[in-house]
Amino acid sequence: MSPRLDLVRNWLTSLQADIVKAMEVAGGADFSSDAWTRPEGGGGLSRYLENGPVLERAAVLFSHVQGRQLPPSASAVRPHLAGRPWEAMGVSLVIHPRNPFVPTVHMNVRCFVAEATTGDEEDVFWFGGGVDLTPYYPFEEDVRHFHHVCHDALLPFGADKYQAFKQACDEYFFLKHRGETRGVGGLFFDDLNEGGFDLSFALTQAVGNAFLPAYLPILERRKQTPYTDRHRDFQAYRRGRYVEFNLVYDRGTLFGLQSGGRTESILLSMPPVAAWKYDWQPEADTPEAALYEYLKPREWI
Repeated sequence: MSPRLDLVRNWLTSLQADIVKAMEVAGGADFSSDAWTRPEGGGGLSRYLENGPVLERAAVLFSHVQGRQLPPSASAVRPHLAGRPWEAMGVSLVIHPRNPFVPTVHMNVRCFVAEATTGDEEDVFWFGGGVDLTPYYPFEEDVRHFHHVCHDALLPFGADKYQAFKQACDEYFFLKHRGETRGVGGLFFDDLNEGGFDLSFALTQAVGNAFLPAYLPILERRKQTPYTDRHRDFQAYRRGRYVEFNLVYDRGTLFGLQSGGRTESILLSMPPVAAWKYDWQPEADTPEAALYEYLKPREWI
């Protein structure tokens, strides 16, 4: 592994540890650990919490894996790299709080390298990732806070970056068969190598480091909000959309399964409880109906 990838790995493992520590304090429960390996090369460390008093399920996952040939999910848009050996590392997290007034949140930061196979080739690297918020009973001040932190994290890299990554997030986390966004968006980027390795890595760090200031204030503000069975039922119904996206559209889920990753860790992104209702619509002028005004791209800054 090159010295530059050593730096990436060290930052990723530190990021995982910092986020887990903060979530243990906020959630009032300790995370478990599961170290795993894969036959083709590499492995990871899954840090997770099930059935906590605040966090119904939380997963903060580190992986560093290698393979002999790029899987289809990685080479589909890069056919010239098909057949190359590869190396990938990243941190991915999903937090599913128990309280329906606290949003679900997802974050991922990753680095990918397609290795040279001849003296005429060079290693090809790219970074990717993002962070997005999925509320059930949204509060506009929470959504604006989340987007302001995302905006400020990217500002040192150009005034255009937030809007470009926000638009990419709105487009990526869109359930075409439902005609709605998964949540209220955030940031999404992939195939990032513009400006070279160091600049791309610095931007990826800014996104990863923005997670705690973007999400923790929302969690702390809402986690004691009283709720009823009606709120929990609606949360489970909307969590069904989360499942649909992850199994139908999510590239990370597909890559993990195609590359021989640990299935239990990959599917930790799923909510512990979800529900589906046939052709259900919320009653007009209810808090449940209010969510649907948020499930379309909007400007939050």
